[in-house]
Amino acid sequence: MKYALGRKVGMTQIFTEDGSTLPVTVIQVEPQVVVQRKTKEIDGYDAIQVGTGYVKERRVNKPDKGHFDKAGVEYKKLLREFPLAEGEDYQVGDELTVEVFEAGDKVDVTGTSKGKGTQGMVKRHGFSKGRVSHGSKHHRTAGGMSASAYPGRVLKGKRMMGRMGHERVTTHNLEVVRVDGDNGLLLIKGSVPGPKKGLVRVRSTVKGVK
Repeated sequence: MKYALGRKVGMTQIFTEDGSTLPVTVIQVEPQVVVQRKTKEIDGYDAIQVGTGYVKERRVNKPDKGHFDKAGVEYKKLLREFPLAEGEDYQVGDELTVEVFEAGDKVDVTGTSKGKGTQGMVKRHGFSKGRVSHGSKHHRTAGGMSASAYPGRVLKGKRMMGRMGHERVTTHNLEVVRVDGDNGLLLIKGSVPGPKKGLVRVRSTVKGVK
């Protein structure tokens, strides 16, 4: 398994050898270090805790300082966990860089989708609109919601208007097109969840290629 934490820079396009263009998302990956190794015997599961991002010492609270000092690593701005597969062996202090990936690797990218605020059912769920003729007064409204005399209420789980976006989303089976180790850039074919500068997790795909 390969792991990385990065920031979404944005989208662009690159040219292939045959002259066609590929839309790619650029992810900035800073050097990361393993801060903690979790095991089934102690924690109940196998995982590594990875720290990344520069942070001033005065901005680190005392519990986190003790955590980093125990591991003997520099203070980091972010801490995230990655589950380990059977047989993987990472130790505290190991560094992870973007160069662990290679062109052609299949990865899963997890991020927080863009928040769109409160939206109606047409935009949020793709419901059909009403008549657009003059005087119908039913263009993008909800319409009937509940049953008749029984049960006489709106059933739980009905798709209605409400908050849209700002959810944890994972896109599977994306392809790594190019790796720029000098600048710490990862170019992934297609789009990934989240806005620009949003934090994303990149890991080897857990689903086979269909």
